[in-house]
Amino acid sequence: MQVKKQVQQLRAELIELRRDFHRHPELGLEEFRTSDRVTTYLENLGLDVNRIGKTGVVGLLRGDNTGKTLMLRADMDALPIQEQNEVPYKSIYDGKMHACGHDGHTAMLLIAAKILSLYKEKINGNIKFLFQPNEENGYAGYLIDQGVLENPQVDAACGIHLMSAIETGKIGIESGPVMAGMHAFNLIVKGKGGHTGFPQESIDPIITAADIIQTTQIIQTREIDVLKPTLIGFGKIKGGTSSNVIPDKVEIKGTIRYLYDAQIESETHPCNKFERIVKNICNAHGAEYDLKYISSHSTVINDPEMTRMVKAVAENVISTKTNILPFVTMIGEDFCEFANRVPSAFYFIGAGNKEIGADYPHHNPCFNIDEDSLSIGVEMHVRTALSFVPLPWFHGRKTMHS
Repeated sequence: MQVKKQVQQLRAELIELRRDFHRHPELGLEEFRTSDRVTTYLENLGLDVNRIGKTGVVGLLRGDNTGKTLMLRADMDALPIQEQNEVPYKSIYDGKMHACGHDGHTAMLLIAAKILSLYKEKINGNIKFLFQPNEENGYAGYLIDQGVLENPQVDAACGIHLMSAIETGKIGIESGPVMAGMHAFNLIVKGKGGHTGFPQESIDPIITAADIIQTTQIIQTREIDVLKPTLIGFGKIKGGTSSNVIPDKVEIKGTIRYLYDAQIESETHPCNKFERIVKNICNAHGAEYDLKYISSHSTVINDPEMTRMVKAVAENVISTKTNILPFVTMIGEDFCEFANRVPSAFYFIGAGNKEIGADYPHHNPCFNIDEDSLSIGVEMHVRTALSFVPLPWFHGRKTMHS
C-alpha cells in the first residue's frame, strides 16, 4: 500500500485547503464557512455526513466489513488575534487569526478522509471524522451530550495537534498525562471604596487582591507534590479609576493547570485549595469575593495500548526512532472529554522551523507552521486508522485487536 505516495500526490491540495482556512478564520461557534466547506468536501467523497452542535461536522466512512469504530478529530476554530504575518494567505478578517494550527488540523483530516475513502471495500470497521468547533472554549463535552460517540458507537479516538515547539520531522507521543487539566477563573474581590488619604475608612480590594496573588502560589510549591506539575497563573487584573481613589472591587482572571488526574470533588483538588485561600484572605481583610469558573476541563490522559499503536505507526512514517519524542505540555485541550470515555491517543506533529519563521509560540500574532508538517500529519491519520480498523493485508502487522 503506497500511503506515502498517495499523501504526496495530494500535497498541493492539502496546502491549498490549509491556506484557504487560514485566510478565512472563524471564531468558536462561528465556523459557518469552514463547516460548509468541510461538509461539501466529505459529501463529495461519498461519506455519510451529519452536522452536530451549532457548527460541527461528522463524516462517517463505513467499511464494507464489520469491525470497530475509530474516531479521528480535528478542531476548526480560530482565535481573536490580529495577525501580524505578511503572507499571501494572511487572514482577511481584522482581529481573527488561526494562531494555533487548527487550519492545518482541518486540512489534514480532510485529505486523510479522501485517502481512506479509497479503501472502503477492504476496511474492517468504521472511521468517524469529527470536525469540532469551539475547542478553545471547551465544546467537546457538549458534542458528546449530542451523541457524537454514538451511531455507531466509538471504540477509540485519536487526535493530532501541530506544535511549533517541536521541529518538523519529529513526533511527540507519550502514554499517560500529556496535556493539562485547566480551569479558567473569574474572581471579583469586593471591598469598600473611599479616599486614599483615609484608607482606614475603606476596605482596599487592591491590597487584598495582591495578597491573594502572592499567597496562592504556595499551593503549587508547598501543598502539592512537586512531581505533580501545577500552575496557578494570573492573566488579568482590573480595578480602580484614579490614583487617589480606593475602588470598591477588583476583577482578577487566570487559570489553574495541572498535569495529573485530579478529582474536582476532593479537598486536595487545586481549585478547592485556591478557593480556601481566597476565602481566608478575604476574611482577614474584611472583604468579600465572588469566584466563578468560566471554563474547565480535565487532564488529557493517553491510553497505553493506543499510545503503543501510534508509536508503532510513527516508526513507519518518520525515518528514525530518535525523532519520536515523549512530549507533554501544560497547555489544555478539551480532547480530554473523549479520552475520559474511550481509549484514546492525542499526539503532536512537529511544525516548527526557525529558518522560515515558523517558531513562534501558539497564540502569538506571528504564529505560523512549516507546511511540510501537514503531510506527516495526514500519513499518521491514515496509517493509524488502518492499524485500528485494519485492512486484511495491511503489512500483516499485529494490531491492538489481533
